Amino acid sequence: MIVYTLGTIFFPFDRAINWLQVLLEQEIIVEQVLLQHGATSATRLSHPLLTSVTSLSRDEMRAAVKQASLVISHAGQGSTRMLAEMGASFVLLPRLRRYGEHVDDHQLLFARTVEKFGIKHCTELERLIDYVKQPPSFFQGELLQAPLLVEHLIARYKILELQK
Repeated sequence: MIVYTLGTIFFPFDRAINWLQVLLEQEIIVEQVLLQHGATSATRLSHPLLTSVTSLSRDEMRAAVKQASLVISHAGQGSTRMLAEMGASFVLLPRLRRYGEHVDDHQLLFARTVEKFGIKHCTELERLIDYVKQPPSFFQGELLQAPLLVEHLIARYKILELQK
């Protein structure tokens, strides 16, 4: 099973839904998919391999991740930390400001930051197709601890603001 989670923020993540539709229609994904779509409309998606839910409890999400061969997730810090702690095989899809998916590009900055720990991310469908065909290894390692992560991101944002 593949878990495809978009989080629960109120911004739509239509790009991720479009990509899932392509992955299913072109039979790039050939196993069951659990889609947690949050506020993003998934009504146009209909496929025998797809189960779609608005949200999952923390326990339900953890149970699904344990069963998953791959997790495709928005690049939220909480989700990423959970996936890393669980040792999941996962790929991050950062929400991007230019598509109205978030207020800024902090998810992309975060994804680039955790890339040095071996966590994969993509902003293009072609790269996601590669990861579905050959999923990343199950994560083994440790991310920045919460206070260090916050400090790192604050420093990173300050640098970016100064560069504008």
